[in-house]
Amino acid sequence: MKPAQRMVEGKAALQFAGGAPLPMHPPSPAAPRWGVALALFLLYLVWGSTYLAMRVALEGFPTFRMGALRFLVAGSVLFLIARARGGRLPTAVQWRNSLLVGTLLLAVGNGGVAYAEQTVGSGLAALVVSGMPLWMAFFSGVFGKWPSAGDWAALGLGALGIVLLNLGSDLHGNPAGMFALLLASAAWAFGSLWSRRLSMPAGAMAAAAQMLGGGLVLLGVSVLRGEHFAGPPSARAVGALAYLVVFGSLVAFSAYLYLLARVRPTVASSYAYVNPVVAMLLGAALGGEAMPPVALLATPLILASVAVVLRPRKAVPASQPQAGAPSAAVAVRR
Repeated sequence: MKPAQRMVEGKAALQFAGGAPLPMHPPSPAAPRWGVALALFLLYLVWGSTYLAMRVALEGFPTFRMGALRFLVAGSVLFLIARARGGRLPTAVQWRNSLLVGTLLLAVGNGGVAYAEQTVGSGLAALVVSGMPLWMAFFSGVFGKWPSAGDWAALGLGALGIVLLNLGSDLHGNPAGMFALLLASAAWAFGSLWSRRLSMPAGAMAAAAQMLGGGLVLLGVSVLRGEHFAGPPSARAVGALAYLVVFGSLVAFSAYLYLLARVRPTVASSYAYVNPVVAMLLGAALGGEAMPPVALLATPLILASVAVVLRPRKAVPASQPQAGAPSAAVAVRR
C-alpha cells in the first residue's frame, strides 16, 4: 500500500471512528471568560434589536434584496479586513462548505425571518425563533451528543417562559409567515452544528465566506422572484440596513461564530431566549407593538434558564475525556 493511500485511509478511519464523523476543522483554542461574556452580551442585545431593524429596513427594500445587500456588503468588508490581517484564502472545499452553511444560516435562516416579518410583528418573530435552542438540542442528539440534564432543565425553563410570553400576547401572524419562521429556526440550528463538522476557513474569514455565500443565494432568490425597488428607500430604511450590516452582521454574526467554535451549543444558542424580551421591549417602545403583562412573570423564567446554561461545568480529568470528544492524538492528526 502506498504511503499516500495509507494516509488517506487513516484519516478516513479517524473521521468515522465511533460511527460518526469527527469535526474536520482544527480545534479552537480555549476562550477567555471575558471573550465569551462579551460575545454573549453582543448577541443578547444586538440580535434582539435586529428584528425591529429588519422590519424598518423592509419599508424601503425588497425582502430578499435587503438580505443580499446586507450580507454581500458585510461579507466583502470582513473579507478585506481578514486579508489585510494576513488571513489565508479559503480552499475550494472551504468555499463550498461556506456556501452550504451560509445558505442554511443566512439565506434560509435570516431570509426566512425577513420574509415572515412582512406579515408578522417583530416581537412574535422573535418568540417563534426562540425555539431554536430546542432544534439545536435535537440536532445535537442526531449528531451523537445529547445535552446534559442541566441543559435540558435550562431548555425547559426557557421554553416555559417563551410559552407564557406567547400566550399572554395579542400578537398574530399568518400561517405562511409562521412556517417560514419555524423553517428558519431549524435551518439555523442544523447549519450551526453542521459547520462544526466541516472544513471551514479560519477566524474572520469563516464569517466573511459564509456571508458572501449566503448573500449570493439571497441575490439569486431576489432575481428569480422579480423583486424591484418601488422608489428610493427612505433615510430611515437605509439607516436600519446600515445598522444590520455593521452590528447585526459584522459584529454579532462574528461573535456567534466565535462562540460556536469555543463553547457548547446550548451556550452559543442561549441568546435565542433573551432576544424575544429585547425585541418585545423595543417593539413596544419604538414600533407600537403590544407588550403582554405576563412578561413580568416570563422574563425571570427566561433569565433563570440562561443562568443555568451559563453555569460553570465540572472539569473533566485528563485521563477521562468527555464522551464523544476526540482524543488528543486524533485532534492533532486531523
